[in-house]
Amino acid sequence: MDFTLSAEVDAARLKARQFVIDEVLPVEADKNNYDAHENITLAALAPLREKAKSIGLWAPQMPVERGGMGLTTIGMAAVYEEMNRSIFGPVAINCAAPDDGNMFLLNRVGTEAQKQKWLQPIIDGDVHSSFVMTEPHPGSGSDPSMMLTKAEPISNSKWRITGRKWYITGAESATHFILMARTSDDPRKGLSAFLFHKNQPGWRIVRRIPIMGPEEHGGHCEIEFDGLEIDDSDRLMEVGDGLKATQIRLGTARLTHCMRWLGLAKRSMEIARDYVEDREGFGSKLIDRESVQIKLGETAHEIEMGRLIVMKAAWKLDQGDFARQEVSMAKIHVADTLHKAVDTAIQLNGARGYSKDTVLEWIYRYARQARLVDGASEVHKMVLARFYRRDGTDFWRWGV
Repeated sequence: MDFTLSAEVDAARLKARQFVIDEVLPVEADKNNYDAHENITLAALAPLREKAKSIGLWAPQMPVERGGMGLTTIGMAAVYEEMNRSIFGPVAINCAAPDDGNMFLLNRVGTEAQKQKWLQPIIDGDVHSSFVMTEPHPGSGSDPSMMLTKAEPISNSKWRITGRKWYITGAESATHFILMARTSDDPRKGLSAFLFHKNQPGWRIVRRIPIMGPEEHGGHCEIEFDGLEIDDSDRLMEVGDGLKATQIRLGTARLTHCMRWLGLAKRSMEIARDYVEDREGFGSKLIDRESVQIKLGETAHEIEMGRLIVMKAAWKLDQGDFARQEVSMAKIHVADTLHKAVDTAIQLNGARGYSKDTVLEWIYRYARQARLVDGASEVHKMVLARFYRRDGTDFWRWGV
């Protein structure tokens, strides 16, 4: 397997790097550009998005014919990592969660009519979207088979939705929603996927759940469905394909999270390096102390391992493989690495790192969710144990 970037992808990567330096970091540095939930204000975001579109740096995961950059998964890894040098980078070029994963799923499995109605407005940046799956106990979390929200046919052309969801990312600002609901008791084919618009009656946001933050646009919401009616034409894939749709979306979405997190880990270390290069104490610069060098070296090592795991998973996805083993490995390792990188950077910056004078404390709070979103680390470790139990020493096989 070869992770060498093509000239075109490397040019896109460098364009992303320069865009962050010239356009995004100055916006990030101005606290007036932050909303009440510590995300970029929509007023500050709009001109960044227009600039990104004008230079051809927009929707890297989407086909060129739909207005995207048409990158492979390996190409996405290179560009996403560069964009998340800034906390506002991904949303500026339309590759932030949850829109990123939703666009991927709709482009992969939607009908042409569904793509035009539900996908294209997300690609164009006209609307935000949300993926509606997680439920309060005893409903589904990491285990979709526990889903309680029901979709019941009320005619040959309509479904009625009842149930409750929570921690639904982006729901408060979303216009288009992808909903997972139970359509039968079949253990493998009991779930189906549906599409609905925010203006349809029969559902409501119960509350925006306060979290440690910072937050994506639209927060994390609890939602109640009490008779939402959905046309059968807005069913995504076949009846019973909901679990398959979830796996298609989350496989790539988990990996794109890792791509972005590597960018944040590198940014954290960049801030740490710049500080210890200049800061002096007890007669020497911090960078000249062995204890500081060990921290920097260890974390740089962990970041590079994460990049290699992500690239291997990206390569396998580009070959048509599901790469479940590699994606789980990446999710575990990169989530831990992000936390380690920003924790190390705060430690080396001292009180400055703990304050809001740098972006480190923002990244630190954000990093804590990395070990939870899209499947807790413990769940992914169980997945790996299942593969190892099945394959034995072939768990470490080489591709041939």
